[in-house]
Amino acid sequence: MKAIVQRGYGGVDVLEFSDVERPQIGPEEVLVRVQAAGVDRGTWHLMAGLPYLVRLMFGLRGPKNPVPGLDVAGVVEDVGERVTRFAPGDEVFGIAAGSFAEHARAREDKLVAKPAKVGFPEAATVGVSGLAALQAVRDHGQVRPGQRVLVLGASGGVGSFAVQLAKAHGAHVTGVCSTAKTDLVAGLGADEVIDYTRDDVTDGRRRWDVVLDIGGNRPLRALRRALMPTGRLVIVGGEGGGKVVGGVDRQVRAMLLSPFVRQELGTFISSENARDLEVLADLVQSGRLSPAVDTTYALADARAAVDHLSAGRARGKLALTV
Repeated sequence: MKAIVQRGYGGVDVLEFSDVERPQIGPEEVLVRVQAAGVDRGTWHLMAGLPYLVRLMFGLRGPKNPVPGLDVAGVVEDVGERVTRFAPGDEVFGIAAGSFAEHARAREDKLVAKPAKVGFPEAATVGVSGLAALQAVRDHGQVRPGQRVLVLGASGGVGSFAVQLAKAHGAHVTGVCSTAKTDLVAGLGADEVIDYTRDDVTDGRRRWDVVLDIGGNRPLRALRRALMPTGRLVIVGGEGGGKVVGGVDRQVRAMLLSPFVRQELGTFISSENARDLEVLADLVQSGRLSPAVDTTYALADARAAVDHLSAGRARGKLALTV
């Protein structure tokens, strides 16, 4: 089958369009004929092997799984002997192993039925980013009706979902993004949109009940200035921080400081599970959550897609079609 293959770490040139063997599935796995795959920030980190902590987790010289991609949407082609929830022909989306390919294998408990309301490219962008946004808003931010929520990185993959999910939880949402993307964030339903090139939301003049810092690099002290005295800060990913541990350093410091201050400062690793994917699917089907897909690329053009993402030009999500 055709797939994107990565044998080492580096720039987009390490991504090769090649032929590989079709994956073999286990008794609790599903073989998906991929129709579309989402491209998220984690794709770039795995491609570059940065921070170096990534290499300890996924392979020192190159990824243990040479086919990248987690987000998937497609049609079930085969199922393992213990699979009970799916049958060949079912349209699904969720999390797979190696979705940048014509076929990918996925655990049964990481897939759900694709909402009929959206196409495969839209569904393929929901899994990774949607789960992170849902768990940040609902579980770690504990957003309640009437609260004021600040979403930093509101125009990105996770941020575009977080704005909508915070609104669905009844919050007054302020989204922060660059000048070129203010219209996107307003269209997602944000009550207020702030252009970070013109207004510093961390100068202490205004404060929010919940601050979601998504893929950012602002110092912890600056984020705390934007937070109410008993507010919650949720750090979702992060950039900067050096080549060794990257943004993890800031996340660790937040968790260490939190017990000693009135504000709740935290981070998390999102859980990949069918229960939350079902929540997202229901929201999409009802029209309360809309994947903001900027551009779709053919599988063979994965290099261009990752380059688009890493340059910071993406408005919402990117997808590969197969």
